[in-house]
Amino acid sequence: MNIIMFGQKDLPSRAGGIEVAVEELATRMAAKGHRVLCCNRRMNSSKKYSEYRGVQLRTVPTIREKGLAAVSAAFFAALYAMFSDCDVVHIHGEGPAFFSFLPKLTGKYVLVTIHGLDWDREKWKGSFASRFLYWGEKMALHFADEIIVLSQSAEEYFLQKYQRQTVRIPNGCSRSEELPPNEIRKRFGLERDSYLLFVGRFVPEKGVHHLIEAFLHLKTDKKLVIAGASSDSDDYVRHLYNLAEGEERILFAGFVEGSLLEELYSNCYLYLLPSSLEGMPLTLLEAMSHGACCVTSDIPECREVIGESGCCVEVGQGFELRDCLQQLCDKPILVEEFRRKARARSTKLESWDTVTEQTLNQYEILLNRRHKHENSAGQ
Repeated sequence: MNIIMFGQKDLPSRAGGIEVAVEELATRMAAKGHRVLCCNRRMNSSKKYSEYRGVQLRTVPTIREKGLAAVSAAFFAALYAMFSDCDVVHIHGEGPAFFSFLPKLTGKYVLVTIHGLDWDREKWKGSFASRFLYWGEKMALHFADEIIVLSQSAEEYFLQKYQRQTVRIPNGCSRSEELPPNEIRKRFGLERDSYLLFVGRFVPEKGVHHLIEAFLHLKTDKKLVIAGASSDSDDYVRHLYNLAEGEERILFAGFVEGSLLEELYSNCYLYLLPSSLEGMPLTLLEAMSHGACCVTSDIPECREVIGESGCCVEVGQGFELRDCLQQLCDKPILVEEFRRKARARSTKLESWDTVTEQTLNQYEILLNRRHKHENSAGQ
């Protein structure tokens, strides 16, 4: 098949969940012999590649202003897909889905994966961006031949609000090995079980401020390692640094990836994700696959992933979060039990190979629909 994907910032990149999902899917599809092209935003790294692990890359014009980069890149990517010879256009995210009508005008089959209800994110509340993202959701309903969601709660959302059936294909869970703390010891002075870990974008809905506030009242000599970077949220990042000012136990590690990230997952005492909004958190899947004991907020998207293999606390309840963390810091035997359960559960979750097969199957269903239509028209 001839496939075009867009909605990610860049490929290769592990900047966020969409970027990880597109890389995992596109490279596996290319390895199976499909022609896959991904449209990148015009960013510094995207200029270096025209091909990555069998995936063709096309850099589209991008207005590099806050709030305009994603919109402009999605428009030009949709325009490119509109006039291409592709069979399927796979759009990732609600914002890019606003332009799903363009490839439909030239008869392309369009799939949209909703990675989360982006219009409801705290950083966009009350803004034009929030309305645009919501319109993207509406455009997907009207123009996408199929909508893919990641979680049961998202599936129920579309069914209850729009009476629209969707296809649930979760993010994949990699099979990972635990690594000794070699790089993180050299770079950050970290040893196994000496720190609690957060990995993600620095945006309000991730709840990093609640995490810092809870940690400040924690009686422990363990550190809090916060790994990630801003995502159009510089004011929020400054707020986080102000909250942590003067606390030597808090370490901002910056954006991490590769073996450094795997070591952080493998050796953390606890992995923490106090989000108020998620699609299907890839960092949680990654942490579990490395055998981490995980503490998340009590939202459906996190509960669906973690099951009984970790702890969930109510969103925004700093004291409840603090008490949970204190209990786990005081009871390493309980932490080890949760680690065992997380490892076992991660092996039962869908792999990226399975997720790729399920996605390709949706493409084939659409293409078979076309062939049947053409055959009936020719008779």
